[in-house]
Amino acid sequence: MSQMPQPSQRTALSRCPSCEEPLESGDRFCGACGYDLSAVPPLPGDSPTLTLSGALASAPHPPPEAASVDWPHAPETSGSGKPAPVHLATDLPGTDSGGTALPPVPGRPPMPGLPPTGSPVSPATGVRFDRPAGGEPDEYPLQAPAPPPAGTATPPAGTKVCVACRAGRVDNDGYCENCGHAQPRERDHMEDEVGPLAAVTDRGLRHHRNEDAYAISHTTLPDRAPALVAIVCDGVSSATRPDEASLAASRAAGDSLMAALPQGTHPQQAMHDAIIAASHAVNALADEPGGAREHTPHQNSPACTLVGSVVTPTLLVVGWVGDSRAYWVPLDRSTAPARLTEDDSWAAQMVAAGLMNEAEAYADERAHAITGWLGADAYELEPHTASFKPDRPGVVVVCTDGLWNYAEAADELAEILPPDAASRPLHAARVLVGHALDGGGHDNVTVAVVPFPAPSQGAGSA
Repeated sequence: MSQMPQPSQRTALSRCPSCEEPLESGDRFCGACGYDLSAVPPLPGDSPTLTLSGALASAPHPPPEAASVDWPHAPETSGSGKPAPVHLATDLPGTDSGGTALPPVPGRPPMPGLPPTGSPVSPATGVRFDRPAGGEPDEYPLQAPAPPPAGTATPPAGTKVCVACRAGRVDNDGYCENCGHAQPRERDHMEDEVGPLAAVTDRGLRHHRNEDAYAISHTTLPDRAPALVAIVCDGVSSATRPDEASLAASRAAGDSLMAALPQGTHPQQAMHDAIIAASHAVNALADEPGGAREHTPHQNSPACTLVGSVVTPTLLVVGWVGDSRAYWVPLDRSTAPARLTEDDSWAAQMVAAGLMNEAEAYADERAHAITGWLGADAYELEPHTASFKPDRPGVVVVCTDGLWNYAEAADELAEILPPDAASRPLHAARVLVGHALDGGGHDNVTVAVVPFPAPSQGAGSA
């Protein structure tokens, strides 16, 4: 657990740290060796790092002739009185450009290692840090658990048992009372397959917890046509309780869609309303008793991003706030894949406003700072929604930046996606998550795979 740095305080010494000579209260120098007892080594500097989305590699846009489809009719969904935009998949850019190299991708030459950020021993203070000079290892060896003591009784049925020693009871803090082993948290790695769609989330290799969350489900429309729902949320790490924010948002958005779609609400309107419901759920986390914030002034409001999709037999709807994304990949790969969302980021705003070109915007250190999110301290909420009518079968990939940082371009993601993703969505989601982990796993990664068109109820993985 991270803690705020505390001010240094001088501690009374009973013996000289140099020669072990006994000291008296108030001594400033050792009477035996002359050691200066008032010299207090300075604390090492605290330089917290705010992790933002990494810079991305450029790739060509999909050709304009890639698809030509009819537009669905969608009701007004914005508070400004303007109708919600309806796009072709090829109208939205499939790539971004960036200023730094991506982590290694299988089949490509490896990137040179990063230089160490510091020495394990500070020459100024002699204090040893617990981080090795070469950075954090990819894997940490685990100490073998202690054997259960003789005569240990089997815990009663229903008791949570340690995964290491299989004998000790797990206390409320998540540790085994027998061997002390910390138990894995449920959200570190989760997988679900619901009918014809699936999702996988993983903590990654660098983060101490999983701050992503998802909700997947399927229902039927009033005309008995199937509808598939996928919501993916990414907690903002610089906010307080980001894991709670993403979980609350994904559940609220999923519940809202599952309630609205069977009643005949247009999917695009239902997606807009679901984002509003998710925003209210995250805002509610910031409510605290009066005066509580005075004791924790360094904390801010919980926050997260959101991206979601609704797939029917004829219509594909996406909605988002933040920099989590949705991609379209045709099954036959005869046309170019495309990204269906545009990031709420500083660089995207600069390019859209005509203040910078892409090369200039993405070279700036602020390029990937998000400009839209769900949370009580967010700016005016502006849910983005778009509708598509693809003219051929395909797969929608809904994901956090934990994946697209390692496969940013739509055609690059399509190369990783298995060709049988529509019939084996759970396998496809596992492959995509594995790609991010193999690339370094520097962030939580969450992926939902949704086939288009939505198959009839009862269809699932082969």
